Amino acid sequence: MTATEAAPEKPGLLQQIARFVAVGVVAALVDFGVYHLMLHLGLVVPVSKGISFILGTTTAYLLNRRFTFTGETGGRGRFAGFVALYAVTLAVNIGVNSLALALLPQIAFQTTIAWVIAQGTATVINFVMLRTVVFRS
Repeated sequence: MTATEAAPEKPGLLQQIARFVAVGVVAALVDFGVYHLMLHLGLVVPVSKGISFILGTTTAYLLNRRFTFTGETGGRGRFAGFVALYAVTLAVNIGVNSLALALLPQIAFQTTIAWVIAQGTATVINFVMLRTVVFRS
């Protein structure tokens, strides 16, 4: 960075939340679309959810790094923190999704409802951990 370049201004909490939600919508569309595509192609639920979660959360990480958590520190450990966080939330997401499918009655949109429950759980974990650990604010 040269003397004439200013460091990007760090967004405040409310601005971060708004950006996180917007990025989350995009990432959720990736996750949801891939999940249902994989199910349609005949993959089992945990594999479908795992693939869709990885693609959705990678999308979220890249967009959040660029738009939500600008000006944050994290350095060399940032990617390692991302990998560790998403490994944990992948397991939580697949587990919550499977549990919801087992507990929900056989109703219309059962798969979608289970996906929403799992995604909501992972989203809360991701925001808190991205903000406080990966992108240290």
